[in-house]
Amino acid sequence: MATPRRDTHGIVDAAGLLAHVDFRRRAPAEPLRPYVEQYWLIDWDLPEPYVSHVVPHPAVNIIFQHFADEQPFAEVAGVQLGLFAQKLEGRGRVCGIKFRPGGFRPFAPDRPVTDWTGRRVRQPEVYADTNPATVLTPDDEEARIAALDAFLLRHHPRPDPQADLAMTLVDRIHTDRTIRRVTDFARAEGMSVRLLQRLFAAYVGVGPKWVILRYRIHEALERAETDPEVDWAALATDLGYADQAHLVRDFTATVGVPPRTYAQALSPTSRA
Repeated sequence: MATPRRDTHGIVDAAGLLAHVDFRRRAPAEPLRPYVEQYWLIDWDLPEPYVSHVVPHPAVNIIFQHFADEQPFAEVAGVQLGLFAQKLEGRGRVCGIKFRPGGFRPFAPDRPVTDWTGRRVRQPEVYADTNPATVLTPDDEEARIAALDAFLLRHHPRPDPQADLAMTLVDRIHTDRTIRRVTDFARAEGMSVRLLQRLFAAYVGVGPKWVILRYRIHEALERAETDPEVDWAALATDLGYADQAHLVRDFTATVGVPPRTYAQALSPTSRA
């Protein structure tokens, strides 16, 4: 089975996370790939607690989780609007399903995706018959992947042209850096701004402006992780900001520290 490419977009201090946990990405079964970006699996056995931080993607996740001294559970995690923190300690396991932005609605067609935004709902009523142990218990990773496939295929995603359109539009925002303004994007797609916003609310869970800004921050995080001498003014221009101050403001509001401070904290000297 194919493995999605290894990237760290959205993970704060990705090297630190990968040093503490066993993190893998796996591809779903072929019929699910139009809707699901990837499965993600994490196992850990930690002598001391560790807190991971993620700047979330505009994606819904279904997460099967087993933490130390807790019963296994499943939850739907809507698009998280702020920095997400998760404390890990002892031994545990997580098996997650990351939907493509716009790809979750066919599996829960009766509610707009904004109903899930900012929420983490355990044992949600839309999947009330799910037994998390069937996914989390097998020690064999292939058996866990097969259980995730079976879970999703059992819920028969309904074909939905609007979901297909939403996924296509988010993909364009993700890959095309020239998309900087919602009004220009809507016009280029032959849509009104209101229609575009309604589509994103119903199928993505956040508005197109939020998506544009979030992917900018992901790119800035990635550059801070990989380039020890980032030219922040040039990067701000490359990402479509009016000036460096706007990038610094958005980065600080999302991550909690200015970009230079974040990059300095990741340098080998600061970690020595």
